[in-house]
Amino acid sequence: MGSMETERLQKILARAGYGSRRACERIIDRGRVTVDGKIVSLGDKADPETQEIRVDGIPIPKPQPRLYVVVNKPRGVISTTNDPRGRRTVLDLVRIPQTKRGSDMRLYPVGRLDADSEGLLLLTNDGPLTQRLTHPKYGHRRVYRVLVEGEPTEETLERWRKGITLDGRATRFDRVVAEAHQREQTWLRVTVHEGRNHMVRRMVAALGHSAKRLIRTEMGTLQLGDLQRGKWRFLSATEARALRREAQLPAMGKTRQMRKPARRGAPRPSRSRRSRR
Repeated sequence: MGSMETERLQKILARAGYGSRRACERIIDRGRVTVDGKIVSLGDKADPETQEIRVDGIPIPKPQPRLYVVVNKPRGVISTTNDPRGRRTVLDLVRIPQTKRGSDMRLYPVGRLDADSEGLLLLTNDGPLTQRLTHPKYGHRRVYRVLVEGEPTEETLERWRKGITLDGRATRFDRVVAEAHQREQTWLRVTVHEGRNHMVRRMVAALGHSAKRLIRTEMGTLQLGDLQRGKWRFLSATEARALRREAQLPAMGKTRQMRKPARRGAPRPSRSRRSRR
């Protein structure tokens, strides 16, 4: 079973709709949960795709197939699943076909871009991948194009590379290159492995060059490419495998591969025309 991808049971139950993690911990503590016929204890793990998990003798719903979507987030869109203030969220940009169960696939952003930032954002229901790509200890690479005020000198670029102190901690860009100058502004290409809040904006501002635009173009092995602003696409199986390999996760089980839904009112080819293709 070395290839099994296990998670703590309270997380699996919470995702399956049995309540909060705390409520699911109580369910486990009371001996109501079995895995492959054996009563489990709090702290135990399981693989919901390959093992039978039951609550009070009833199998829990099988997990949805893994789904991966990349979005080119525009400025002003919030990278959360909902917003109490009613602002537009990244999920408003993505329309996923309904599952056979009649409910939409639930996707969550991997990391965040603030409202004023743009570019690559990954949405998925792959919990282990999300955890690996966002946890600071794994240090996955992110690349940004940043439009800053002024023209940073080579000395300033070198200070960013060697590191400055933010909140009492040494912080640096792994790589920073000045790509182009325009109207007393400069486009920088910045590579980082840390995921601290507003790190890139704060780093450039600390040396007197406030960020006017910030666009994420790469995250790990994933690249934004020529995806237009506000548009989205499904990841290919090859891209998803590469992301999980980089995150040191086992090979994928089921991966949902779907076409984008057709626009309303778009004509569909006749059966005879399709058969001749």
